[in-house]
Amino acid sequence: MAAVERLRANIRKVYFGPASAVDQVLVCLLARGHILIEDVPGVGKTLLASALARSLDCSLARIQLTPDLLPADILGVTVWDQNKAEFLFKPGPIFANIVLADEINRTTPRTQSALLEAMNEGQVSIDGHTRKLIQPFLVVATQNPFDFEGTYFLPESQLDRFLMRIKLGYPAPDDEATILQVDPLRNELIRLEPVMTAEELLNLQEQVPAVRVEPSLYDYVVRLAAATRKHPGLRIGVSTRGALALIHAAKATAFLAGRDYLIPEDIRANVLPVCVHRIVVQPLARDEQGHAASQIMHEVLQTVPSPA
Repeated sequence: MAAVERLRANIRKVYFGPASAVDQVLVCLLARGHILIEDVPGVGKTLLASALARSLDCSLARIQLTPDLLPADILGVTVWDQNKAEFLFKPGPIFANIVLADEINRTTPRTQSALLEAMNEGQVSIDGHTRKLIQPFLVVATQNPFDFEGTYFLPESQLDRFLMRIKLGYPAPDDEATILQVDPLRNELIRLEPVMTAEELLNLQEQVPAVRVEPSLYDYVVRLAAATRKHPGLRIGVSTRGALALIHAAKATAFLAGRDYLIPEDIRANVLPVCVHRIVVQPLARDEQGHAASQIMHEVLQTVPSPA
């Protein structure tokens, strides 16, 4: 696990926000899942994503999502080459190991949907051809709260492709003082060097599925998902894919902690970031900040007993 510790320490050189946010990003990385970082502007969303990307010796593409962006700007286009007298495919930024999709909810739903197949299946279909993406492949997306001007809702099908949705919050006073002194975005980030190769990352990712899970813990996840489907405040509960995502995140959490077996706390620690964005609240129970969904998941955690 020395490689993971190097990666964590490297990110912390420039990101001084909550340590839990770094661990959640690493969980998504190890579980081969994509992550959506949502919060108000200026709290370090892009800095955290960029620090992760620079810490990995992988290809990086940053897409600044804007209202006028088209799907071809992400996926690529086929053009006619007069010299070769044939059509050639010019790959877009999606053909990178780490794709930083900045302010994903500022582009139109049509362009957002261009990411669906890539995130779910690791491939894209263009002009009748299916093209595999290079591995490892990770989308780190950032977005502003949906009630900000110029934002579009991410549909449920798009949200479901993210293993986690997290919020950073404001840094602690001591950490904020350090940020003001260091100014990491202008000074430290550009000097950040990679500490993990693509081969090392793939090797770690291949070890995560081997984490042992007792049958009682699978049953626990099933009972958690079933409780959301029966909750009167929810129109749609956690799907089977959501339950599977919870297992994947829990395994990566155990692996990150240096264990080859799962414990109930690994599951409980991931319920909110993995499940809240996958449930749909009844209209009367919904508030503007999505607090109702979090409160309901807290309630489910308290009412569904975990294995001893």
